[in-house]
Amino acid sequence: MFFEFGIKDIIDILLVAILLYYIYRLMKESRSLNVFMGILVFVVLWLVVAQVLQMKLLGSILDKFVSVGVIVLVVLFQEEIRKFLYNLGAHQRMRTFRRFFSISEKKQDPQKLKQVIMPIVMSCMSMSKKKVGALIVIQRTTPLDDIVATGESLDASINQRLIENLFFKNSPLHDGAMIIAGDRIKAAGCILPVSHDLNIPKELGLRHRAALGITHESDSIAIVVSEETGGISVAIHSKFQLRLTAEKLESILTQEMA
Repeated sequence: MFFEFGIKDIIDILLVAILLYYIYRLMKESRSLNVFMGILVFVVLWLVVAQVLQMKLLGSILDKFVSVGVIVLVVLFQEEIRKFLYNLGAHQRMRTFRRFFSISEKKQDPQKLKQVIMPIVMSCMSMSKKKVGALIVIQRTTPLDDIVATGESLDASINQRLIENLFFKNSPLHDGAMIIAGDRIKAAGCILPVSHDLNIPKELGLRHRAALGITHESDSIAIVVSEETGGISVAIHSKFQLRLTAEKLESILTQEMA
């Protein structure tokens, strides 16, 4: 039996271990770790009963549970499964692969791009100085129509004064997120999914969690201006870049939106 154990078996074990580790991390972030551990215990019990002890009656009952359990798991963990598949597709190598084979993709006109970016950067710096909280989401390839539907539709041109007025403390829309698509402000006061990632620094508030949450589910760029500190942060691909200057914010947006 020892000599039958080959390189293919080692690769098989490594792939299963990597998959289990990734699922473990995903469940830990979504606070479903206890459910995951319970499922593992059930699977081990099923293997022992059906394969090792070969108990036919109990094994057949557990087989039925396992066959139905796959559908139950999809229903229970649809958000986690969606996040897993999105993260898989959003991996840096996959993005490079898509860009390499995309013949229809056109680069943005630098002058037009600057007209979009500069009002955002200038308004963020102005709100930072006044310590006005803000959350701006810039749509890229993933449509955000469901998020836009939760707020007030605007379809307005991107303007520094308009952005600042919408996030003014007495504005009825200042608590939600602003959605920008192309060169238009599509909506304001929108509700975003909140990230439950336990690794987010405790000093970051609900706006930061919402910014990270939308980047879990899309390839959007989320800009946060902290109401407490005035600090400017950007969330991209489920990662934060904190304490940004105007130059750094402009550089990030130019690179990511080009």
